[in-house]
Amino acid sequence: MPIINSIVHRIDKSSDDQPATLHAADQAIAASAAMDELLTNLNSSYHAKTKAWGHFGDDSARSPFAAGLADYVAGARDFVVFTRQAAEGLKALIDDNLSVGGHLLFAHNRQGETEYLSVALLHHRDGFGLDAALNITPTQQLNLAQLTLAARIDLTQMQAGTSKQYVSYLKDRGGKKLAEGFADWLGCEEGVDASSETRTLLKAFSDYVESEDLPEEKSREKTDAVIGYATTQARSGEPMTLNELSGLVDEQRPDAFYDYIRNKDYGLSPEIPPDKRTLNQFRRFTGRASGVSISFDSHLLGDSIEYDAERDRLIIKKVPGQLKEQIKQRGE
Repeated sequence: MPIINSIVHRIDKSSDDQPATLHAADQAIAASAAMDELLTNLNSSYHAKTKAWGHFGDDSARSPFAAGLADYVAGARDFVVFTRQAAEGLKALIDDNLSVGGHLLFAHNRQGETEYLSVALLHHRDGFGLDAALNITPTQQLNLAQLTLAARIDLTQMQAGTSKQYVSYLKDRGGKKLAEGFADWLGCEEGVDASSETRTLLKAFSDYVESEDLPEEKSREKTDAVIGYATTQARSGEPMTLNELSGLVDEQRPDAFYDYIRNKDYGLSPEIPPDKRTLNQFRRFTGRASGVSISFDSHLLGDSIEYDAERDRLIIKKVPGQLKEQIKQRGE
């Protein structure tokens, strides 16, 4: 993960009634293995959190961050100057919404053929260390697990202009006002709702499997492939693409699932940011007893499948076609 440029500015705020002050760095951080490791761990923590996805708006010139980033990428603005001006703008947001400041990290790196800019407000936590005489000493370390403000911009997609989802930022920490203020500072317009899109995609997949009337073993195999792909993309911070997903669902007919989605008009985007929380909730309920084996996707509970707890009954509203035919033949 080669780091092209990185820098840390400090924003101090001692209490709610004290204004924040910016202590800007004069130069970028020298490349090091420690900085590489820090960014790797930061990305791992970031990818595991709930995010919003979007793009810079048409009026992004009103955002000093978006305008400065465009100038930096074009080679018209120095990295240190760009980040210092951006940090100055973020200071006002911290004044209005947070009781403490932190260290504001900007890291421009290359991963494969793609370049990213990561931005994160880092806080400290108390810990312990050992000195040369092996005595326990109190120490502070950066708390990468507790991110309040963080964003990641796919600079390659931003420059290509082919995507509306090249900016992601945290939205589940600090409340709605802070998330909206951070999006304004970025100059970002939300593109798709990752949770809703992921939920719709999983429903489309379940509908497709049902329409194909697949055997249970085959259905489970395809479900594992879809969830595995989605989880991998979520872990790496990359969107799912319908074309890739369709190929995984049916290798013999790689366009079948894609065509099914389009024909049924689910309204899904070609690229879908995976929502990890929604993925974790998608699982299959399975049970076997007294010669009866039942398995179904969890999201069907309460819709086409109901559980009557008082009578201990499972009510299936939509009987699979293959099962229905077998029952009919048995009755003839």
